[in-house]
Amino acid sequence: MEEQSNSSSVPVPEFLLICFPNYQSWQHWLSLPLSLLFLLAMGANVTLLITIRLEASLHEPMYYLLSLLSMLDIVLCLTVIPKVLAIFWFDDRYMNFSACFLQMFIMNSFLTMESCTFMVMAYDRYVAICKPLRYPSIITDQFVARAAIFVAARNGLLTMPIPILSSQLRYCSRIIKNCICTNMSVSKLSCDDITFNKLYQFVIGWTLLGSDLILIILSYSFILKAVARIKAEGAVAKALSTCGSHFILILFFSTVLLVLVITNLARDRIPPDVPILLNILHHLIPPALNPIVYGVRTKEIKQGIQNLLRRF
Repeated sequence: MEEQSNSSSVPVPEFLLICFPNYQSWQHWLSLPLSLLFLLAMGANVTLLITIRLEASLHEPMYYLLSLLSMLDIVLCLTVIPKVLAIFWFDDRYMNFSACFLQMFIMNSFLTMESCTFMVMAYDRYVAICKPLRYPSIITDQFVARAAIFVAARNGLLTMPIPILSSQLRYCSRIIKNCICTNMSVSKLSCDDITFNKLYQFVIGWTLLGSDLILIILSYSFILKAVARIKAEGAVAKALSTCGSHFILILFFSTVLLVLVITNLARDRIPPDVPILLNILHHLIPPALNPIVYGVRTKEIKQGIQNLLRRF
């Protein structure tokens, strides 16, 4: 197979994905841990969703938001990991034009949806600790429904132009040096000027993720300020335990995302396979850890899982 010339554009019915261009022998070794993590992520999130669905004691807004996070994790995993494993196991490197840009849209939109969900969960914890008497009237089932619509609409609509802009480009090559269809991996194959594409993704990405992070920091600042005023013995530990799991997940999500951004910015100084691997892990490790952290640290969920296991 010959790579198309860069001097002229060609119709692109499908792309060819080249995972780890410098270390393709890694693929067989990576397939086992990635498969195990994928099964762990899917099993843990499905178990959490079933537990919340069947346990009447978990039919509360906080757990509905956790269900939303689990559903986002499942979709992200199913969008990325099966194709990566198909490349590793069956050498299925081809992805058609439409599937590539659909994957690009889901990755961009659902990543920002997760960030927005963390922001809503931070607000939930802020109301629970700082305005406990008003919590039942503010954080209701209707609030969760409106929040879910907001999460989907804001992030879906604002990230939709990213794959649309990329799909309108003329491509001089169809060989993507990545395991997945990221915007930059695909757009740089174009014969056209991609300055606007890069600028739009940069502005939208930092606006959505940055605004969520600012609101999360503000929420926890108010929480810590309120906790510092609590005088009752043991009340501080109880208050912090209610948002400890959430804070751990936000910290992990932000840290992994920050490492991914830094490695992409320093792409010229590190092996190109490192950002590719980190990108895959970013779509796999947080979905695997989110339900586990909540299951271990939240007594009600742990009890619900035990009841579920006894029932079956």
